Amino acid sequence: MPETVVLSERPEQKGVLRRAWPFLKPHRTILAVAIGLGTAATLALTLIPSVVGWAVAGVSQKDLTGLYTAAGVFAALVLARLFLLRAGEIWLAKAGERVVASLRDLVVSRLASAPLRFLETQRSGDLLRRSTAEIADLASFVRADLPDLLSVTGFLLFTTIMLLLYSWQLTLVVVLVFIPLAVLVMRWFQRGARTAFADEAAAQGAVAATYREGIQSRDLLVSRGAEQQWRDRFDRDKETLRRTTLRSEFVVLRTGGVTLAQALADATILIAGGGLVLAWGLPLSTVAVFVLAMRQLFDSANQLTNLIGQLQTSRVGLARLLNLLDTTEPPPRTGSAAAVPERGTLEASALRFSYVDGVSVLHDVSCTFRPGARTGLVGPTGSGKTTLAKILAGLYSADGGTVRYSGIPLDEIDPGELRSRIMLVPQRVHVVGGTLRDNFRLVPRPPSDERIDWALDSLGLREWVARLPEGLDTPVSAAGDTLSAGERQLIGLVRAALVDPAVLILDEATADVDPDTGDRIERALDRLHADRSLIVIAHRQSTIDRLPSAVRLAAGRVEAAG
Repeated sequence: MPETVVLSERPEQKGVLRRAWPFLKPHRTILAVAIGLGTAATLALTLIPSVVGWAVAGVSQKDLTGLYTAAGVFAALVLARLFLLRAGEIWLAKAGERVVASLRDLVVSRLASAPLRFLETQRSGDLLRRSTAEIADLASFVRADLPDLLSVTGFLLFTTIMLLLYSWQLTLVVVLVFIPLAVLVMRWFQRGARTAFADEAAAQGAVAATYREGIQSRDLLVSRGAEQQWRDRFDRDKETLRRTTLRSEFVVLRTGGVTLAQALADATILIAGGGLVLAWGLPLSTVAVFVLAMRQLFDSANQLTNLIGQLQTSRVGLARLLNLLDTTEPPPRTGSAAAVPERGTLEASALRFSYVDGVSVLHDVSCTFRPGARTGLVGPTGSGKTTLAKILAGLYSADGGTVRYSGIPLDEIDPGELRSRIMLVPQRVHVVGGTLRDNFRLVPRPPSDERIDWALDSLGLREWVARLPEGLDTPVSAAGDTLSAGERQLIGLVRAALVDPAVLILDEATADVDPDTGDRIERALDRLHADRSLIVIAHRQSTIDRLPSAVRLAAGRVEAAG
């Protein structure tokens, strides 16, 4: 997948259900059962006006047996509909929840394996909304609205067939009066809804992204006195959301025109039905069936117009979700992954890289890191050290040149295997809410407590953990504010020891830490070295002095190596 592609704010909605079929196909049996039960429940409801007409005929003919029979059938239909409707809703909820769960799992899997550069290109709030809120909206639609939508659609179809069987003349009146007006109203709605709901979803994503960015950079905003600029930006996004939401609401109001069509059809049916009874002897029970069925038909039409707004919202959310899944779909791997030795040489040849077209960050960078080597990446800020580290770790793909591990290009190595061979510990180690033990276990193969104890002992960090209030069970907040920057780096080193990579890359491991913690990190690095290659980005002179060799970068070029 292209690593710098930006997700579409208003993806194409055409054919969205066809594109979603691969996710529905594994659950087609449950869906078929649910739709079958719902169809049977709708058919039971459709037959109720006929039974009422039967009862009216019994009364007019003074046929008590027919009246009692009609009453019994009426009660049976009501009970059957109640049972079938509830069973259909349960089965449809099961199918829907399975589909939504599979989509949620797939989104998590795709984002977890997506290139780092792609994730950095997107606004985090928009990614968060697509992968959480819009999936939740879809789940809500499946649980609450989809059963009603299927029921209403089936009822409209069955009722039309039943009315044709009773009187094609009156049915023709309904078709000529109601259908053209209703179609015009719905086409008017669809014309505005396609863009209105997409704009609203894009505005919601922008508000979520701006809010999240403001929360994440709160300290920086306060320290620089830039809170007002962020508020102004948030207010602009919020105002855009207000306008797009109002526009969507006005578009939904267009469906109210269906009520006018219903009133005209009701009046026409009463006049035409009365005329047919008086002139042609049409049974009164037929008119009664038509009046009752038309009332239910119009109620269903009203319900359908309300559901169409929810359907359009879900359709837009599904289109945005499918856009995320399509964009993050991994390319097919050709052939089998190469066998990778546990230890090997990491070699970069003629690397070129740009964040923006025409502005190179790295120019023909070549360097070699042999097994057991301890090398520093040094140079002034902006020289390309962190970018080179991410390319060496396989997190970025270079625009030109190659990176090989043990002679094998990184893009030919299975991603899971690559993560166990080359590991980058960033300057700010990410932590999750939970305990210290939970954070140590964020590695490919979660370790046992014994393995964690071994890693702490091998790094000389047992004393540090023992001094914490609750040891390995010490609570850690997701924001990481319960730990210092140095303690987060120690978590990263423990994770590295648990993974046991062939190449360990550390990005500014001792930056922004106090001297005692910095010394503890450096001693841990000495123990962690063993026979693995160690690449350290460092500005701290004491860290650089511990390394026997260095690659010096300046303006994206290798200035010196050795």
